[in-house]
Amino acid sequence: MKGKSWIGLFVIVAFSLGSAGVAWADPGKTQVPVKGIVTLLDLGAETCMACKKMEPIIQKLEKVYEGKAAIVYIDVWKHTDQAERFGVTAVPAQIFFDKEGKEVYRHVGLMSEEEIVAQLKKMGVN
Repeated sequence: MKGKSWIGLFVIVAFSLGSAGVAWADPGKTQVPVKGIVTLLDLGAETCMACKKMEPIIQKLEKVYEGKAAIVYIDVWKHTDQAERFGVTAVPAQIFFDKEGKEVYRHVGLMSEEEIVAQLKKMGVN
């Protein structure tokens, strides 16, 4: 997809939201992965049906893991640099980073809540 402008960067940072729900962070000011905390990066697109199925899962986990893990969503339709940065060739894609920012697991396709929770537990997040 080089040369096409099809990625948009929108970030949801779970641990900073409180009970206010989903907030869109300034992509120029939000560091991904988030330093010092386990980070789940979900990459998707508005027009992707599987990505739409992931949305309620991500929103729920964003609340459940508040203060324990950063749950970050990037819509990859407007800023190709972010898709290239994370090596995304298909969406949805989930990338898990440890507290040091090292990628420890990557999944492409629809990922169930149970699978995500299991991976976070493997990484020490309760």
